[in-house]
Amino acid sequence: MEFYSTASFVRSYKKLSPEIQKKVDKALDLLLKNIRYPSLRCKKYDEEKDIWQGRVNRSYRFYFLIKGNAYILLEVKAHPK
Repeated sequence: MEFYSTASFVRSYKKLSPEIQKKVDKALDLLLKNIRYPSLRCKKYDEEKDIWQGRVNRSYRFYFLIKGNAYILLEVKAHPK
């Protein structure tokens, strides 16, 4: 598997603090190794649009699509509580 970042993902990533960016990088590395890695808690977020959600930490989530052998990164943002 490999990653492709959308412009909206890049924009949202750049707005994050360096500390959160580091955590996003770690989460994405784990995603490449195993989508079922327990701390990621990856799940279908929107069945209709085929969007998945992964966990960065308690406060942040990243959203992506799976197309063939690639993850299309859509956005990373604060998780609404």
